[in-house]
Amino acid sequence: MKLPKAEVEHIAMLARIGLTEAEKQHYSDQLSAILEYVDELKKVDIKDVPDVGQITGLENQSAKDTVKGCELSREELFKNAPMTERGYIKVKSVLGRET
Repeated sequence: MKLPKAEVEHIAMLARIGLTEAEKQHYSDQLSAILEYVDELKKVDIKDVPDVGQITGLENQSAKDTVKGCELSREELFKNAPMTERGYIKVKSVLGRET
């Protein structure tokens, strides 16, 4: 199943990637090979194969949260801030409106 050039162009547009003509041909060949392989995999009989969620045997592992102190005082930290207001660091608006 050869992937048409128009389909590669559509995928590139969705991914917001600019492709040259040579790249379009290259990716068309690669994506076509992948789709052919997937078609081959669809032919395999997996009726008696049990479902596998993961194979490592690991269960949920969480890192321990540790709180560490800061060596600088609040005043020392504020010295590096370009703007402060009422005990907080003030930043420019990120949503397009002034507060």
